Amino acid sequence: MFETMSGAELMALALALAVVGCCSGFLAGLLGVGGGIVIVPALFYVFDFLDIDEAIRAHLAVGTSLATIIPTSIISLRAHRKREAVDDALLKSWGPMIALGVIIGVVIAAFVDGKALTGVFGIVALIVALYMLFSLEGTRLKDGLPGQPWRSLIATFIGGVSTLMGIGGGTLSVPILSLFNFPLRRAVGTASAIGLIIAVPGTLGFVINGWGAEDLPPFSLGYVSLVGFAAIVPTSMLFAPYGARAAHSMQVGWLRKSFALFLGLTGVKMVWTLFS
Repeated sequence: MFETMSGAELMALALALAVVGCCSGFLAGLLGVGGGIVIVPALFYVFDFLDIDEAIRAHLAVGTSLATIIPTSIISLRAHRKREAVDDALLKSWGPMIALGVIIGVVIAAFVDGKALTGVFGIVALIVALYMLFSLEGTRLKDGLPGQPWRSLIATFIGGVSTLMGIGGGTLSVPILSLFNFPLRRAVGTASAIGLIIAVPGTLGFVINGWGAEDLPPFSLGYVSLVGFAAIVPTSMLFAPYGARAAHSMQVGWLRKSFALFLGLTGVKMVWTLFS
């Protein structure tokens, strides 16, 4: 593993993860997705390159991704707050149920194998990407979020599935909020806060789930790789404010297409992995 790699290989790996951090940080600010949509598949293939056991590869990628989302979401949230693009009322309403969804997701992750996590990531990413690409501009179910219990069920669903995917809540919350006529830029800003609500307990859960697991790489806390975290976070935090700035200067149509493009590409890659 790391001890068998040459100095040049280690430097190349660190550089690759730093670039992943740049991309994930920019996307966290731009799309409110916490960067996990890039980090999970990137780490999955890095761990494959390092010949980490397939049984823990997906769990390690998801857990590490959730850990990197914590600092990135904080930076992104601060940038969006400066532009008054965070809906605090929605956060108060959704926050507890999102946290409940995270707990449910962590419990499920403890009992499923890596292929299940990979499949969840790929399939959900593809569904959301197809919706964003082919739904008509302005399509909505109704003006405003539904009442209870549907509002709580939506929040729980976002928290649970996002935890299983290792992503910030923006991947699901942005298109769902758009369906209920929520302003897109405000949805993106609020999603950065949702990502933080998901990432903190989600990371703790994956640390606990993976504690003492066999064949973990060096410098791991459960299913969280400290090497991956240390390589990705600095550049991710550096580029998150640039993404937030771009989100408020780009046209909404381009923002929507960018979101769908990244979801579609990563979804296809992960689903293909199941059959290769």
